[in-house]
Amino acid sequence: MALPQLIPSTSSSSLTYQPSINPSSASSNPLNPNFNLPSRPPPLSQSLLSRRFHRLSSFRCSASSFPEKHHTNPPKSDDVVELPLFPLPLVLFPGAILPLQIFEFRYRIMMHTLLQTDLRFGVIYSDAVTGTAEVGCVGEIIKHERLVDDRFFLICKGQERFRITGIVRTKPYLVAEVNWLEDRPSGNEDLEGLANEVEGYMKDVIRLSNRLNGKPEKEAQDLRRNLFPTPFSFFVGSTFEGAPREQQALLELEDTAARLKREKETLRNTLNYLTAASAVKDAFPSS
Repeated sequence: MALPQLIPSTSSSSLTYQPSINPSSASSNPLNPNFNLPSRPPPLSQSLLSRRFHRLSSFRCSASSFPEKHHTNPPKSDDVVELPLFPLPLVLFPGAILPLQIFEFRYRIMMHTLLQTDLRFGVIYSDAVTGTAEVGCVGEIIKHERLVDDRFFLICKGQERFRITGIVRTKPYLVAEVNWLEDRPSGNEDLEGLANEVEGYMKDVIRLSNRLNGKPEKEAQDLRRNLFPTPFSFFVGSTFEGAPREQQALLELEDTAARLKREKETLRNTLNYLTAASAVKDAFPSS
């Protein structure tokens, strides 16, 4: 069974990411006032739904990389550390796998430094319209290959989230002071129930998407893979590729219940669209 990529992306393991950041604006204001996130999850358009699909096996592989617990000894949220930053037009979530090709000179310098130290850097969402976000995710290098022309191929895994509190320097690459983000307790919310609802919507979206694309309507298997609600919420957010601002909004939430509810709304909107599209297809099979 194929798993639809709910919000398609142009990213793949063969793609080269070319980060850009405005050093002057970053040094004067690391918390970019022009960076506005959507207040509500947008419904997914027909073009976004129909353009690309993931195989279920690769989805499961990604799910297995999300630990049930984030850290054995997680950093404290009030710790302030210096972290080299890699601005990218994408959002990395804790537990997610990110392939990168490094070719720009300043980031090759960064990689030489990281490979001799702790292999960790900050991935921060940035684009030409909204600028650079203030919340990102640590990427830890788990595999790397250095080529003869000094380019690097990397496989990184998302670790803890962070918030930029100040800029240390901008050359040869951006380094910032950050503190760590953790989800707050969700009170009396039924996190297990919410996670199960989200999983149910995901399965329904898979089923109807397969039907619309002429593929067998097989029942999706266990998508949670025994994940606790918090890492599962990050896993779900990581599948919303192609809508990085919505992903950024999910990353910045510090409440697992709020994140799951927002994801449920997005999936519900998607399911409503797919249901309507399926009805149209049944009524006009030649269209």
